Formats: sequence, structure tokens, C-alpha cells
Amino acid sequence: MSALKGKTVLITGGTGTFGRAMVHHLLMMPDVRQVIVFSRDEYKQSEMAREFTDKRLDFFIGDIRDRTRLMRAFHQVDIVIHAAALKQVPALEYNPSEAIETNIIGTKNVIDAAHDRNVSRVLFISSDKAVQPINLYGATKMCAERLSVAANSYRGRTGKTLISVVRYGNVIGSRGSLVELIEKQKLTGTLTLTDERMTRFWLHIEDIMKLVTKILGTMEGGEIFVPKMSSLRIEDVMRELAPKCKIKVIGIRPGEKLHETLITEHEALRTKDLGDMYIIVPEFHPWTAKKYYPKAKPFPKNLVYISNAPQFLLSRSHVKKILKI
Repeated sequence: MSALKGKTVLITGGTGTFGRAMVHHLLMMPDVRQVIVFSRDEYKQSEMAREFTDKRLDFFIGDIRDRTRLMRAFHQVDIVIHAAALKQVPALEYNPSEAIETNIIGTKNVIDAAHDRNVSRVLFISSDKAVQPINLYGATKMCAERLSVAANSYRGRTGKTLISVVRYGNVIGSRGSLVELIEKQKLTGTLTLTDERMTRFWLHIEDIMKLVTKILGTMEGGEIFVPKMSSLRIEDVMRELAPKCKIKVIGIRPGEKLHETLITEHEALRTKDLGDMYIIVPEFHPWTAKKYYPKAKPFPKNLVYISNAPQFLLSRSHVKKILKI
């Protein structure tokens, strides 16, 4: 039986790329009772209301900075998918307090409201930028991850709210993605590349929807789920999608990494292999004495889950297959 059968699901940041895709995915499931979009963008909500005519879809204007509004929105909600965040790296470096108020304090508000309203499950949508962060956006996502994991302590041994995290890399099909940028720059005949060595993990948005659905049915609270992903060199992606264009190297940007990491060496020591994904078990879990996923395989020794590792890095010939183009 589906973990979503008869459930009311609320998505914070529900008008963004992830949110819209998740709404579409959930409404394709006849067993889902209700889907609620929670966001502060009333224009995008009105657009979605015209796009989706399913009567199970409702909209709630609000900001995750407003705990009182979250309390109202979470009334009789079973599951919260927390995707709301400020994400633009340069803008957040210039406006650090705004990043903290939304990405950290906002996440705390979501957690508090979920516990107070007895929401059964909360899944926080994180990013590879949260791993060994070098910019403020990544640092706020790292803090939000830690908050989400540790907040399982709030329920003690009698509460019902389970909170887990899913962490992944670049999303194919998202707004402002590299593929979208390449399509725009193709018209000029020149593509801009920050560094020829740069690599990134890739996952299609359709696969993320399936991943999130699966996690909601298996999560025990406190884990960080990491899908198994392949990586590609950015230059290979550009040359495959725009073979006639020139590539201009402009130098690495502030706050940008050459390679992204999904699991650190320290996390690898408590990571388990579930077949199609890895699970990072919480280092501290006073809320439960039982072992997480006792039958799962341990994470392979001497493996570093970084995008330039030969185990994950694919050649140019795999670009279109990975990007599903």
C-alpha cells in the first residue's frame, strides 16, 4: 500500500521548479487525498491554478519565516515536503541576513510547526552545496540539514513527527539549469565555461519525484538520503549539446567549486547502501535505540562520493543518455 494513500501533502516552495513537478507527480496518484502548495508568490499560484484543474489541489499564500502562518497551513496535514529556500549564490552573499532568515530560521519554523501540528513526516530537500560549503547558500543548507536531523529529538519516545533529508546534485530540467543556459547561449554562437576541469552530478527531475515518493514510504527519521548519481564534465555537456559553438573560458566564479561532494569521508563511516541510494545514519540519535536499516550493506571502503571520482565520472558519449535528450 502506498505511503501516500489518503494523505494530505503540503509542499513549501511549491511554485518553484521542484514544487510544480512534485505537484504534477502527486496528482497523478489517485490515492493522494489532497495537495497543498505553500508559497509567497501569488502570481505563480494563479498560473498553477489555471494549469492544474484537479480539485484535490489547494493553495496557501505564506512565508516560511512566519511561524503563525505555517501553523495555520499545517492544520490536518499528514506530510510536508520542505523545498522553500533562497538559492542564488551571489545574491545571498550580498544579503546574508535574508539567507539566514529563510533557509535556517524558516526551516526551524517548519520543524516547530510540524511538531506542534503532529505532522507525521517532513522531508527536507537539500543540495550537494550543503557538503563542505564554501559559500553562504551552502552553509545555510548545511545548517538546515543539521536542524532537520536533530529535530527528531523533539518528539521524544512518544511523538509521531519523523523528519529526514534528501540531498542530491544538479537537476536536469530545473529553472536556470546548465542545459537551459546552453540553449540560450547557443543563439550567440559562444558558450561561457568557468573551468575546463569542472564536474557535476546529474539527476533528472522525473527521477527525483520517484525518489522522494520512495523515501516518504521508507524514512525512519534522522537519515540523510543520497541517490546514486553519475557525474559529467561541464565541458563535455557543452560540446555535446552545442557542437558548433565556441567555448570561452572565463574563470571560476566566487563561491563555486571545481567538483561537488555528496558524502564526506566522515559521513561515509556511517553510510549504508540501499541499492539505488545511500543513507547517512545520524551520528547522534538519542530519540531511538534501534539500529537504522540493519540489513543494508555498508558504504564501500575507500570510496569518496565526489564528482571527479572515476567510479562516477562518465565520458562525453554518455551525455545525452544521462540528460535524457
